[in-house]
Amino acid sequence: MKTRMFLVGILVLMAVPLGAGERLEMTVSPAVAFAPAHLIVRAIIEARDQNRAMKVVAESGDFYRASEVELEGDKAPRTNTFEFRSLPSGTYQVTATLLGVDGHQLAYVRTQVNVVSSGASR
Repeated sequence: MKTRMFLVGILVLMAVPLGAGERLEMTVSPAVAFAPAHLIVRAIIEARDQNRAMKVVAESGDFYRASEVELEGDKAPRTNTFEFRSLPSGTYQVTATLLGVDGHQLAYVRTQVNVVSSGASR
């Protein structure tokens, strides 16, 4: 039973591959979780004058959570950390969008995350 729960409970992370010179990279952890899940998203940006905001979204068919921070161009921190707590089970699209002046999109990355129920019966 434990083996079955472990296999069912594996959180799958598939990052969109990034090439050299990309403006935005993202990692999501942990690698294994049961619902309610606590995800930590780290977005790394290239320092540029045009960087004005970053938006990170975790969305499934039944759940939506988002967070946005303002950036001060090339003076902004290179790494920004976002936490999404108590995510219920589901398949999530976790996205990070780097925004420039007037809100136009400078860069976008996406990762799919699966959060499974714990299977505990009451």
